[in-house]
Amino acid sequence: ECAVWARELSFARALAEHDASAFAAHVHEQAAFGAGGARPTRGRAAILTEWAGLIEGRRLRLRWYPTRVTIAGAPDIAWSTGPALYQRLDPGAQPRYSIGAYQSVWQRGADGIWRVLFDDGVVPRPATEAEAMAFHSGRRDTCPRR
Repeated sequence: ECAVWARELSFARALAEHDASAFAAHVHEQAAFGAGGARPTRGRAAILTEWAGLIEGRRLRLRWYPTRVTIAGAPDIAWSTGPALYQRLDPGAQPRYSIGAYQSVWQRGADGIWRVLFDDGVVPRPATEAEAMAFHSGRRDTCPRR
């Protein structure tokens, strides 16, 4: 579970650093994003196209981190969840912040690397500056031992 925790943080860091190549390396070739919706985005290439604006990060910044990772009977499948913070970067944007949550299913490949297979989230709601600060202070870089 801690390996997936670290991988989730690495995935979020790839987006924060606008590194499309690193972001792509975290996404399973046959992934489905927006998995709970009527029309999920399927496949790494389509996901990269859809997420290009977020990866670029010029108008909207997305940050997230895990709060829970679970592995059950299948040691190569993991589930992770945590909060997600959106920040609109346009001057005077209102609301400036929105907060939601994500859920991801990870699969460990034959090469031992964990990649996101399914991803979805909770529709974000407007958030205050205080809630945005609380989001940032809630991040833990160290996996909690259970």
